[in-house]
Amino acid sequence: MRQRPTRPRLIQAMLDAFRLPDLRRRILFTLGLVVASRFVAHVPLPGVDAEALREMFKDNALLGMMDMFSGGAMRNFSVAAMGVYPYITSTIILQLMQPVIPALQNMAQEGEAGRDRMNRISHWLTVPLAGIAGYGQMILLQNSGVLASADTLSTVTMVISLIAGTIFLVWLGELITEYGIGNGISILIFAGIITGYPAMIGRLGLAAEQQFIGIVVFILLILATIVMIVVFTEAHRRIPVQYARTSFRGGRMYRASGGTHIPLRVNSAGMIPLIFSMSLVVFPSMIASYFANPTAADNPNLANHIVNIFSPGPQDALWGGLVYWVLYFGFTVFFTFFYTMVIFQQQDLPGTLQRQGGFIPGIRPGKNTESFLNNIITKITLAGALYLGIVAVIPVITRSITDVQAVQLSSMGLLIMVGVVLDTMKQMEAQLTMRKYEGFIK
Repeated sequence: MRQRPTRPRLIQAMLDAFRLPDLRRRILFTLGLVVASRFVAHVPLPGVDAEALREMFKDNALLGMMDMFSGGAMRNFSVAAMGVYPYITSTIILQLMQPVIPALQNMAQEGEAGRDRMNRISHWLTVPLAGIAGYGQMILLQNSGVLASADTLSTVTMVISLIAGTIFLVWLGELITEYGIGNGISILIFAGIITGYPAMIGRLGLAAEQQFIGIVVFILLILATIVMIVVFTEAHRRIPVQYARTSFRGGRMYRASGGTHIPLRVNSAGMIPLIFSMSLVVFPSMIASYFANPTAADNPNLANHIVNIFSPGPQDALWGGLVYWVLYFGFTVFFTFFYTMVIFQQQDLPGTLQRQGGFIPGIRPGKNTESFLNNIITKITLAGALYLGIVAVIPVITRSITDVQAVQLSSMGLLIMVGVVLDTMKQMEAQLTMRKYEGFIK
């Protein structure tokens, strides 16, 4: 009897997921909210010169990064122009402030109730951050001639609209997290990045007629970067842990032991160092742009030189681009160490092990365990920091090797996309495993 050919595991897992009513409902719910977020991203605010706005985004790296987080909404200056960026900023601020503010540190140690309170504070902090960012963006667009000047009432109305757009997207993201599949905020960012890829593929097709070999090398470098991101995202070191348990039964004492491991990730910081680094590197250029001479070709001033030096492109013959990428690499490595160490100290793994009766074989509990874990996390973070630094400068490396100028590779976009796909696949596998279906990750 002839056997029916087997399908690839990923396709089979998706078919299995759609056969389950509960899981199918989660997937369709997620897709529906993603579509709703894309509709909101195309509701523009009045008085914007669309052509001037597109030209402005070509030369501003910070706006490009924020546009990525808004899913292209900032490029249209829609009501969702700020995207979920203010919420991400508020979450990062609270994490970094925990070692400094004892109340936040105590709140983080209160379990589920503490996390709920921290999340509520993040939501409240998002409102002023979105308002400040929205107003600053409006002033920048008005100074650049992209947005028409407005009276006080119109300005307040537009700022409130921008805040409402951000809060609406955050709400959609949390609904996806609770009732859908995957991390909702990350999926909304992922959807926004994906929407820009058809246009990029079209530009690649046009450029292939003149730079066929360069385009082929460009695509190969993208694939190699994706493989590197997958490897380092999943890489971790397992620290063996033993637990000694004592129980009393029938008036007698029984000792039992069990073993497990602590997975220390090579890249514990994710994309946070890239966000910090880009914000710092483009800050001098953004401030100097307010004082730059519009006719720089005839009479450049100091502000024009600062804009050129701290810009990612080769505008300046000697320093243009070099300072930007060197600082971007250095800040990324530094913030990877800084953020990882802050988060690791907050976790207090040595204290948790000691309270739960666990120990690392061959290492005394207490200070010795703390020194051992600090030594391990420092070594593996070095590899993670260098990896993130290389990912940060991949665009300029790709541009130098291939000489392809029509398309700009976004390393941060690739990092977000790969991370979201891996996380969603794992959650899908967990849902299938609970229902005794075979997943697609071994």
